[in-house]
Amino acid sequence: MREQEVKIPITKGHKSLLHYLAHFVDEEHKVDGIPVRFAVTKTDDEFYHCEIGTLISTPAFDENKIESIFCFRQRNVENTEDFNAVLLVPTGIGSDLGGHAGDAGPVARLMATVCDNFITHPNVVNASDINEMTENTLYVEGSVLARLLMGTIGLQKVRNNRILMIIDDHEKEVFVSAAVNSVNAARATYGLDCPEVVKLNPPIIMTAAYSSSGMAVGTIDGIDNLFRLLDKKKDEFDAVALSSVIKVPYEYHMDYFTNEGSMLNPWGGVEAMLTHAISHLYNMPSAHSPMFETEQIANMDPGVVDSRMAAEAVSMTFLQSILKGLKCSPKIITSAETMKSHNVLTVEDVSCVVIPDKCIGLPTLAALEQGIPVIAVRDNTNVMDNDLSILPWGHNQLHYVDNYLEATGVMAAIKAGIPTEAVLRPLRSTKVNTERFEEFVKEKEVNYNPQLKVKA
Repeated sequence: MREQEVKIPITKGHKSLLHYLAHFVDEEHKVDGIPVRFAVTKTDDEFYHCEIGTLISTPAFDENKIESIFCFRQRNVENTEDFNAVLLVPTGIGSDLGGHAGDAGPVARLMATVCDNFITHPNVVNASDINEMTENTLYVEGSVLARLLMGTIGLQKVRNNRILMIIDDHEKEVFVSAAVNSVNAARATYGLDCPEVVKLNPPIIMTAAYSSSGMAVGTIDGIDNLFRLLDKKKDEFDAVALSSVIKVPYEYHMDYFTNEGSMLNPWGGVEAMLTHAISHLYNMPSAHSPMFETEQIANMDPGVVDSRMAAEAVSMTFLQSILKGLKCSPKIITSAETMKSHNVLTVEDVSCVVIPDKCIGLPTLAALEQGIPVIAVRDNTNVMDNDLSILPWGHNQLHYVDNYLEATGVMAAIKAGIPTEAVLRPLRSTKVNTERFEEFVKEKEVNYNPQLKVKA
């Protein structure tokens, strides 16, 4: 797997942007391999600067049978029986809030209180050995969330998942033992169903890097070994948890903790590439946690660290958060007929989407096309550089807010059916437009006879 950077020419008025970008990537074959992750990192006067995570051709799959990440189904109605919100804090973009170790967890818990179902992804709530998501939270991998908004899949709640735990066959047995102990702790304390832990040998090779935009990305080699294992055991599990070594420069481990939150987390981007590929190709929940490379790194003492990273400073395996999340992660429904079932949540059921300002990826583009309200949070700064206001939003579709407290208020207003301007002052004056009907008809070139009368 590789990350590729592509510049796509600006389209006039940014109209039908999702379909335009899809055509460029899928039809004009400007990228190598199978796209599994997509983001517009910057928009200027000439180009959309895009980064695309791709799975280079693998013998495990027929490339022509893999559904494109740009596949789209337009929703024609919105179901308003329940209020279901999506919270996104994209992985690897250095978000001030949510870009560290599950530090968006309090935001998620707050927002979930105004929702019937609250849908978010691992990056938001994963905090090493802590995951305090609410009972009404649906924990779905980022690509699954994108496909939900694109209208191509549905989500079905489950009571419990059988989780396949895959770990590196590490040369230091202490890390293998720690992972197995984490699984056993979850089985004993909250009823995790994990029939088997599999040591992958040879392991996949994950290497973290930064792109020219500053996003965390990376490369993954040897992924065919993982695919062969998943194919072999596909009938024995419902979700897959992974723990493997991610290669980063040695000094990153200490730099990350001593930069007071200013260093962008290098591990998350390559993790997202891996789980995007697994969830997209196998249609099942997946999540990843990093494994220490050496005992020297594991024994580092960073001292008292920034609170946003403290969860990582006190963990050995970083596993509990993903195990708890995957335990009841919803089933991915791909059958169009099954998606019509009343107990399957689809794009028709999504009430709003909350994102950091300046972020354009598939979820933002899909929400724009589907007419779903989007709430953009200004103070969640990040490395993305897009002006969301230039996109062709519908009336009252894009809401700018300063922080997540305000975002939660906007969610409550949408739920109550109250325009946000109604609770702000000064109240905008009503626009009064005087227009003669004959002039309107002439403009529309309609055959209108003002002398025509209707007999009662």
